[in-house]
Amino acid sequence: MKCKNIRENVILIKKTLDSIRETSNIVELVAITKNVSYECILEALKCGIKHIGESKIQEALPKFKQLDSMATNVVKHFVGHLQSNKAKKAVENFDLIQSLDSIDLALILDRYARKIGKVQDCLIEIKVDEKVTKTGINPRDIKYFYKRCLSISNISIKGLMVVAPYSNNFEDSRQHFKHTYNLFKDVKKSFSNPKFTVLSMGMSGDYTIAVKEGANMIRLGSAIF
Repeated sequence: MKCKNIRENVILIKKTLDSIRETSNIVELVAITKNVSYECILEALKCGIKHIGESKIQEALPKFKQLDSMATNVVKHFVGHLQSNKAKKAVENFDLIQSLDSIDLALILDRYARKIGKVQDCLIEIKVDEKVTKTGINPRDIKYFYKRCLSISNISIKGLMVVAPYSNNFEDSRQHFKHTYNLFKDVKKSFSNPKFTVLSMGMSGDYTIAVKEGANMIRLGSAIF
């Protein structure tokens, strides 16, 4: 991969965000670095990117080792489906796991985090459609699930994440973003937890729609790289 146009792309994205977001709404940009070389990641970091996201443990770890050797202060997000047999490595290497989708996984993450004296930050992944999305928590179960997670000492639920189903018309994502934003507000109101602040919605094709519908974190790959 040639690291061309990354600076121009980041500048354009930031200008776009400035033009559509509300003044008080800070939007955190997570650069999705799956299949992206270490050199291109460094170029993105030079452009002010502070968060990177990976979906495969085995691909992420060599990059992280190089980043750590450079003493680069970068926040690492896991954004893919996390299998239980990869949970230990995820806890050891990622700051935020965006795809918590079961109590079983929450308990496994808790166990590994406790062993290394860490509280693992997580987002709850929302299932948007039974027919389309295999992973995630059913929206009708979100309060029950969140309440159970509050009793698990070595994980900390920071908010919600959703992946809108693929469509040729990105406007189709809007309904899913609206629904997830309403769930986010409902959980905040019901539990009044000051740590519950993150709503991760939107990718390269639909991030402008997501931000307009309340996202304060977006996950962009091709739009940057």
